[in-house]
Amino acid sequence: MTKKNIIIATGGTGGHIFPALSLANFLISKNLNVKLTTDKRGLEYLKVNKNLDIVEISSSPLIKTNFLRLFISILTIIFSIIKSLIFLLFNRPSIIFGMGGYSSFPICIAASFLRIKFVIYENNLIVGKANKYLLPFAEKIFVSFKELEGVDNKYSDKIIKIGNIVREELINKDFSLENKSFDEMKILVLGGSQAARIFAEELPHIFLKLKKNKIMTKVYQQCQKEQNDQLSQFYKNANLDYEIFNFSNRIFDYYSKANLVITRSGASVLGELINFKIPFISIPLPTAADNHQYKNAEFYSKKGYGYLLEEKDIKNKLYDLIDLVFNNKSLINNVLTSQKQYSDKDVFNTLFNQLNKIFNEKN
Repeated sequence: MTKKNIIIATGGTGGHIFPALSLANFLISKNLNVKLTTDKRGLEYLKVNKNLDIVEISSSPLIKTNFLRLFISILTIIFSIIKSLIFLLFNRPSIIFGMGGYSSFPICIAASFLRIKFVIYENNLIVGKANKYLLPFAEKIFVSFKELEGVDNKYSDKIIKIGNIVREELINKDFSLENKSFDEMKILVLGGSQAARIFAEELPHIFLKLKKNKIMTKVYQQCQKEQNDQLSQFYKNANLDYEIFNFSNRIFDYYSKANLVITRSGASVLGELINFKIPFISIPLPTAADNHQYKNAEFYSKKGYGYLLEEKDIKNKLYDLIDLVFNNKSLINNVLTSQKQYSDKDVFNTLFNQLNKIFNEKN
């Protein structure tokens, strides 16, 4: 398969962008011509990658809060589909890879009009709305886990389990916490690519309570930029060892420093954490579409890869959970043992083999 043209459609949050970026780099290494389409939010993450061919095609979710916003969102989607049609007429690819989310919808639906093959990717445990609408027209849906919910049985033959598309650093290196000490809690706080405001408001008080109860704690906390000063001042006054950061492309540096992560429950970050082999407490975003973050966290918790805590229980239960983990090292060992049974090291080769099969099928 030499010099095939492929378009990767992505956008929105880092959960869609980072897997798309990793996929693009891998396919380029396999001698494919790769273009990415994304929205304005996606451009913020991708603009540092000067070597990628990126085209902006903005879209919108279907906003139903009131008639005016619904009307505007429909117009935006229609305009995006028209722009996608024009783009595809001039850049007709061999296949399109939709990364899920509303940003991938216009280019994929335009592809179906032009009879261009496309596949979609779903790394959550319940299929997203965009992918659900696209599934009847897609060649295949690549999934992280076979336990995916929400797919009609008549499309079950389209489901291909490939695993989590994670960043190349996780594929190329062997991470492990086996040699790390748990005599001190080194807690990394992540709130997704947009950071979680409530984590900055609630968690510092939990960490202060840990310190007062003689649990040595070092905090690495991601937050929104406007929260930097407030958080820093709190930790200074509390005499807590801390490091504040905003969105970072060097997230693996923080993974390496920490021995426990408190995080939202996006599929991408949870996939990274189990490949990195680091225990985590997953706190789903309660307003996530179709409650998909709770589904993700529940699945990972049942597998023993980490712990699930609902946002409403942060004040009353988070301290007790951290205290329990700190004082019962067998709990950490159980999580690490479960995580060691899992790996996505073959995800790109599996994906590439499946793409080859689609390329070789007769139209």
